[in-house]
Amino acid sequence: MRSILAVTVLVSLAAYSLGVVAADGPPATRVETVVDTYHGVPVADPYRWLERAEDPAVHAWTTAQTSYARAYLDALPFRAALERHLMHLISQSSTSYADLEAAGTRVFARASDPAKQQPLLVALDRNLDPAHARVVLDPNAIDATGAVAIDWYVPSPDGSKVAVSLSRGGSEDGDLHVFDVATGHEVGAAIPHVQYPTAGGDATWSADGRTIWYTHFPGPDQPAAERHFNQTVWVHQVGADPARDREVALPGLPRVAEITLDHNAAAGALLVTVANGDGGEYAHYLVTDAGVVHQITHFADEATFAALGPDGALYLESQRGAPRRQVLKLARGDYDLADARVIIPPLDDAAIFNAFQGGDAPISFYGGDRMVVRYLAGGPSRLRVFHLDGSHGADVPIPAIARVSEVEGVGNDLVYRVETYLTPPAFRRFGGGRDTATPLGAVSPIAFGDMAVVREMATSKDGTRVPVNVIRKKGTALDGRNPTLLYGYGGYGISQEPRFLGATFRAWFDAGGVFAIANIRGGGEFGETWHAEGALTHKQNVFDDFAAAAEWLIDAHYTSSDELAMLGGSNGGLLMGAMITQHPGLARAVVSEVGIYDMLRVELDPNGAFNTTEFGTVQHADEFRALYAYSPYHHVVDRTAYPAVLMQTGENDGRVNPMQSRKMTARLQAATSSDRPVLLVTTSAAGHGIGSPLAVRVGQVTDYTAFLFDQLGMHWTPPAQGQ
Repeated sequence: MRSILAVTVLVSLAAYSLGVVAADGPPATRVETVVDTYHGVPVADPYRWLERAEDPAVHAWTTAQTSYARAYLDALPFRAALERHLMHLISQSSTSYADLEAAGTRVFARASDPAKQQPLLVALDRNLDPAHARVVLDPNAIDATGAVAIDWYVPSPDGSKVAVSLSRGGSEDGDLHVFDVATGHEVGAAIPHVQYPTAGGDATWSADGRTIWYTHFPGPDQPAAERHFNQTVWVHQVGADPARDREVALPGLPRVAEITLDHNAAAGALLVTVANGDGGEYAHYLVTDAGVVHQITHFADEATFAALGPDGALYLESQRGAPRRQVLKLARGDYDLADARVIIPPLDDAAIFNAFQGGDAPISFYGGDRMVVRYLAGGPSRLRVFHLDGSHGADVPIPAIARVSEVEGVGNDLVYRVETYLTPPAFRRFGGGRDTATPLGAVSPIAFGDMAVVREMATSKDGTRVPVNVIRKKGTALDGRNPTLLYGYGGYGISQEPRFLGATFRAWFDAGGVFAIANIRGGGEFGETWHAEGALTHKQNVFDDFAAAAEWLIDAHYTSSDELAMLGGSNGGLLMGAMITQHPGLARAVVSEVGIYDMLRVELDPNGAFNTTEFGTVQHADEFRALYAYSPYHHVVDRTAYPAVLMQTGENDGRVNPMQSRKMTARLQAATSSDRPVLLVTTSAAGHGIGSPLAVRVGQVTDYTAFLFDQLGMHWTPPAQGQ
């Protein structure tokens, strides 16, 4: 077969970028144009050389760009005071808790202490009283700079041991360690290569706590190009030499498999969930304790989640013929999906929550005979309790515009985490028909009693109605002059749910700002149809939805283009790139974090290959045309007045190659005809943002907030200490 890709290299001898650079402008960037031909279409790439991270010239360029950006940001008169203020507010907050896991008589959690750079792993009793929390593992004691992070953890069924993936420098490149909970001592040798951002990682325990099943990537003896693919499942005897571990043979695993694991004693089986990359296709296997492997679902079956219940039955979330999803049940010992029956049909006004890559589960169990199902109604959550036969028990009372997460069975009760835009996360306990508070709620010095949340609808280019959540001070005048920040994501079926806004946005509101979040297509707010209409060759709908939300804010007289800013990260960074290139005059400033901009080269990176089931591939002509039609890097036009742009990336990012930000920054700096800055900050001690130390995270958010204050002409005065 003839290759679709031909390459011609044209090296320019120019020492400067395509545009005229002022004496105080950004560092010069040389042009070395490479022309690739895809399906007969020649595509120029003037900054291919910036992909070579190991090149000293690229390192020097990156350092110069960061220095240039830092000179601008650090000179802002309020930046240092803003960072001190944010750290002060955070330091006054109580320890917050997340990732609850009940095991034996204990409930484990990650505890974020404002005095620490990284969250700790702690053990609580079933009363969830933080006064009795005991530290099981403190990554800050391993490295005081915060370089070591907990990727994830799994306690043994009796709570006596815990398996923890640890990684460094925000890399998410984790090894598995087993700790004795009573002593804190490590048990046996660490197991390498269990976690990487391409496919994540997971582990689960046998009922007796002697065996661990875990995910594994090829080791350093494999070619570098394959080390972050071909995830497999292995079994380990606690305390034994990991070199003696053996693989669990599973048929049909794709190169881009993303695996999660759960052993269930009642079923006498290991449940293996395999995602086919990031596009939302899943297969499920049951491996009996006798070692027999049964494949229950295939990628085409549209079963997006599965869980083994306390009765040993398999419960499946299915979107086949039900875009808002329904729940199926397959009896214990039955391995034929055709025998599964619908026990909870889809709702008309809400979709069952869609888990992504091992995230919060849409189906959980508690009390031995009940299940709880998480729903989304366009973004806000609903929580419903059912009996195991699907008959309805009760709705759990939650606020109207709220997010529910961390759903966990603790004895006969259901414990769940709830938050709104204006109230911090708190854990509540539901049982015996009563809903009560637990002592585990976060205490924050940040109050939003002067704020209001308004949920509106914008109309996209094709007539689709798109929710826009607006958070503003009560009494805000709709005079078209409010500095407004619009946030969006739009991908992978990940929904933008209400989350407590915290210290950063308190400062934003105090400076007169309005904040808005758009529930655009590509997410899962209304079910699979909402996701599919923003994926693959339909990705342009995502950008049209976000532009419609921005235009609605202007038409509703919240703001104007001169007072509007936009924010997004990762896939949301792609969204920002599309806004910059498709609507250069729509916003005054754009902040784009760890974004994707060259859609024709992204799949050459390990994680980019996992993304082809979401974005498409240049190997297919129709998908190439769609990718090329919106690829931001390829649609930067010389002598265009682009908005002010701040890009942020991390050197250790295994999800989005930092070269994406380098190339897009260089292209925008060369092309823009406006006097607005185009800045790139690369953080050496960070990756995609997950696992970054607290100081790094606060520094990054301070940078973009100060940048927006400056660009939108906002006036922020540090409150008196203690306010």
